[in-house]
Formats: sequence, C-alpha cells, structure tokens
Amino acid sequence: MRSLATRLRHRVRRVFVVFGLLAGLSACGAAPVAPAVAASAAAAVPQPTPYSVHVVNHGWHAGLVLRASDVPAGAWPARADFPDADYLEVGWGDRAYYMAADPGLWLGLKAVAWPTPGVLHVVGVDAAPERFFPGAEILEIGVAPAGLQRLLAHLRQSHEVDGAGRPITLGAGLYGHSRFYASREQFHLFKTCNVWVAAALQAAGVQVTPAPTLTTERLMVQLRPLAKVGP
Repeated sequence: MRSLATRLRHRVRRVFVVFGLLAGLSACGAAPVAPAVAASAAAAVPQPTPYSVHVVNHGWHAGLVLRASDVPAGAWPARADFPDADYLEVGWGDRAYYMAADPGLWLGLKAVAWPTPGVLHVVGVDAAPERFFPGAEILEIGVAPAGLQRLLAHLRQSHEVDGAGRPITLGAGLYGHSRFYASREQFHLFKTCNVWVAAALQAAGVQVTPAPTLTTERLMVQLRPLAKVGP
C-alpha cells in the first residue's frame, strides 16, 4: 500500500494539473504574444551563437545548465560557491515547497493559491549534462554573447543579497554539490518554475514566450524546434 506521503504527493500533482489546465484555458483565450526579439526577426541579421544553454526536463520541473567556464568571475556571484564545477544547473520555485524534505498537499496548495517567496537551487555539475542527468530530456539552445550576458544578469537579479551584496544561502540542495539561495522573486500560479526558465531564456534572446509555459511540457514544446541538433 502506498504511504500517506506518496498519496499526498500525487494529490498535489493533480492540483497542479488542474490549475495548469485552468491557466492554459485562459491563455488560449488571449491573442498570442510574441517575444520582443521575434518582432524584428525578419529584418534582423542572424547573430552567432557560440554559447549554449542546456534545458533539462525533470518532469514537473525544468532546470537551466550553463558551462561554468562561460560564466565570468563576478557575473553571477553564486558561481564562486562552485569553483570546481564543469557546469552549473539552476532551477527556481516556491521556497517552502522546493526546500521541504516531504512536501504535502498544504504546501502545494499554498504555493499556487497566492504569491509566496521564491528560491533558487544551484548545482555544481561535474560531468556533461547528458551523463549527470541520464535518461532526462535535455535540449541545447544556442545563445549569442550579448544574450549570455543578459541571462547572467537575469540570474544575478533574481538573487536576494545581504548587506555585502552576497547571495543569501538557505541550506544544502537536493542532490550533488548544491545549495538553495533566497530569491527576490515570488512564486504564484502564473509564475511557475517553467515560466521562470522561459523568462530567463527570453532575456538571453531565445524566441520563447513565457506566459504559456506553466508546465514543463509546454515549455519544451516551444524549445524543441530551437534546439541544436547533435552530430
């Protein structure tokens, strides 16, 4: 027989599905909004994309993976906490739910019912994303140098900082060498972890629209046509 915690977790997932469907219906009733970079796409000169950002599909959650060597010292202060990492994964979500050892129905409902504090989860990855996350869907998205700078600024600005300007650490993360950091941003029904990832990619110049990406699948549907094709 499944444990009470397992049953509650499944109930929380069903709650997120219901809320996601309702939000999806409201989004379908509005005219689609193209990202700012798409408005002038026809007249723009294609930009080189020497950098890559990987998007990892964790099922109910998506994470961004950056090559550590692409992150200049000081561009993202949290990077200093992972000096030996080859890559850095970052995710974002509701602080109480994300950090809970065994989140239940109440935390799930609270996360979507009204705005709650957000949290960043940063992982030092010591292998290629495909090896570190075996079996996960991983998309490689190209970004231009200016786009990478804007993405790093987006990450930096999401952090809540102390008086010295350092990111505020909230504790050990969920797996590997990882940490939780306080975020300035608030989580709510229309700003999920996947919407946050889409907004970060949009800041980097990726042609993705955050509003419809309440679920991971809706995010990946937008990104799959943009992904680099491996050799």
